Amino acid sequence: MPRPFAAVPLLIAATLVAGDFPRRLDAPPGATPKLDGMISPGEWDDASVFHGPQGWLAQFSPVRDPRDLSFTGYVKHDGQRLYFAFLVHDDVLYGIDTPRWLPPNNPRAHELTRAGWPWFGDEFEILIHAGGPAAKDAYAAGNASSWQMVANLTKSRLGGIGTGGLMEGEPRSSQSAWNTYRRWIESRAMEAVARPLAGGHGYVIEWAISFNPCLEFAPGRFIDPAQGGRAVGLNIAAGDLDEPEKGRGNFGNFHHEMWFAGTKDHATRVRYWGTLWIQPLKPARR
Repeated sequence: MPRPFAAVPLLIAATLVAGDFPRRLDAPPGATPKLDGMISPGEWDDASVFHGPQGWLAQFSPVRDPRDLSFTGYVKHDGQRLYFAFLVHDDVLYGIDTPRWLPPNNPRAHELTRAGWPWFGDEFEILIHAGGPAAKDAYAAGNASSWQMVANLTKSRLGGIGTGGLMEGEPRSSQSAWNTYRRWIESRAMEAVARPLAGGHGYVIEWAISFNPCLEFAPGRFIDPAQGGRAVGLNIAAGDLDEPEKGRGNFGNFHHEMWFAGTKDHATRVRYWGTLWIQPLKPARR
């Protein structure tokens, strides 16, 4: 069975860089999953499992019905890459069950440029801070030590509009960050597959993050679980876009935006993130 939501060993985590918000996940070592947008039997049984959005921060409208939005998440690593998966139940899929409407405050939202909104749609975001202590009000820097990336159900950098997958994230205002994110996507240093469930009313995202070059804890030094475990700052966002009237009054007419950690209006600031404990690889038996 998948491992339950696990706490980081506090004495170890206290000596390492992580988020200040008191939420934690374990990333145990496990087998390499196949990134195909399907949760195959046994594929994630060696991962830690977590659930949402109960207990998560509601940036916009709270979720009152699990049929509207609910999900199970998984996290593990194979020594080379960190893996997340999300099995999502969602009663309305934007751009599939609805027209591909645009928000009134950005008619360019679907452009695959810095003017677009990569997170506009049904989507998940992962934010990780692997580097040293961050400034008090710092956001993701957009480099290997601190970043925010997006997996969207109906658009992607590699597949374009209509094909789910990985998108550049924030800060889009930084050309350097945009270039780094695009390089990771095009080189497959980071990959994500997003696929609707065969019966509708939900989708699956599977996401792979290479420790090198995407998780740098010191200049030129990347996380290597063979050398030991490490705690990093973590936040996760789940975005749910339905018909525009369901999000009336919310930014971009989003229906829901749920965050693993943080407080309202501050979930993207590093010090409001939780912690991910990347467990060390177990030594080989002799």
